[in-house]
Amino acid sequence: MLAFKNYRLRHFNFKMVLYILILSVIGILVITSATMNSDGDTTSKQMMGVCVGVICMVILSLVDYHWILKYYALIYIAMVGVLVAVLIVGKDSGTNATRWIDLPAIGRIQPSEFAKIGSILFFAKFFESNEEKINSPVTVFGSLALFAIPLYAIFAQPDLSTSIVFGVLFLVMIYAAKISYKWVFGTIAVVVPAVSVFLYLLLNGHYLFLREYQANRILSFFGLVENTQDLLLQQINSRMAIGSGQLYGKGLFNTTLESVKNGNFLMEEDTDFIFAIVGEEMGFVGSCTVIGLLTLVILECIWLGARAKDLSGRLICTGMAALIAFQGFINIGVASFLLPNTGLPLPFISAGLSSLLSVFLGMGVVLNVGMQRKVEVL
Repeated sequence: MLAFKNYRLRHFNFKMVLYILILSVIGILVITSATMNSDGDTTSKQMMGVCVGVICMVILSLVDYHWILKYYALIYIAMVGVLVAVLIVGKDSGTNATRWIDLPAIGRIQPSEFAKIGSILFFAKFFESNEEKINSPVTVFGSLALFAIPLYAIFAQPDLSTSIVFGVLFLVMIYAAKISYKWVFGTIAVVVPAVSVFLYLLLNGHYLFLREYQANRILSFFGLVENTQDLLLQQINSRMAIGSGQLYGKGLFNTTLESVKNGNFLMEEDTDFIFAIVGEEMGFVGSCTVIGLLTLVILECIWLGARAKDLSGRLICTGMAALIAFQGFINIGVASFLLPNTGLPLPFISAGLSSLLSVFLGMGVVLNVGMQRKVEVL
């Protein structure tokens, strides 16, 4: 199982591990500050998650990703199975959404977070297996059918934000698999009019497949509902918190009443709006540090993907880069009031064991791809 003979320790990406560890430490500090007024044990859970995540990442970095991809069909079946199980026996944690499931000896997890990594691994192998016929209608529509099943299971929870992430991952990976531009332009020709019609209907009160609260989040962002201020209160307070941090911030663990956190003006401050705490307490410098570290992780993934010895390795790295980039962009965009409100965690920073562990697992596979990079001939 462990093909150590193919590994080169000098190719182990210690830089990326360092960036990840720094981000994780920042996350623990910010979460501790964000939850200091509550009675929960969020910080201890996050610390445990980071420790377990680092161990899993190191172990996976030593496991040949080709061996993992041999079981890509089982990965897909397990992914779909657990997502369907969520719809049947899942738990509602008070958000009117069934996204969690209780597992013996493990506890409550959010399967859709792990499904993101599962989909990256599955489609990396699927597209490699069909590399020579990637432009075949059978391959394209077959991959769409395989993508649609877990997508529907996630959307039905309901979880619109994670559904969008799934869509972005699929599009990035099939593009990286070098699908013909005929398919790309053909898709654009269909999607642009479809999105235009959808927006027109949405603006005229026809929600189609969206829930009312999902539609209201989009409409309120453009000021098209009566209670716009109430619906946007979270984002308004979040932007105010980020701006109040100015250059160096108010300092971690501050107890001033002027703090949005201490005034209880912000909900989900340790998850969806964690960047508001970063901006308020660490200022512009701290915010840029977090963004810069995430950017470095993304660039390292792309760099490793460019040097992967096969298509599946390149797609794994590309998929993880897209996952971190998109979720980071959406989380920060929502917190700074640049995008409509949707709940996505900030990688390595936001509280949440499922999202944290899943990203560590994905990065472990990326590190293994890097250790087996193609030999450069001088």
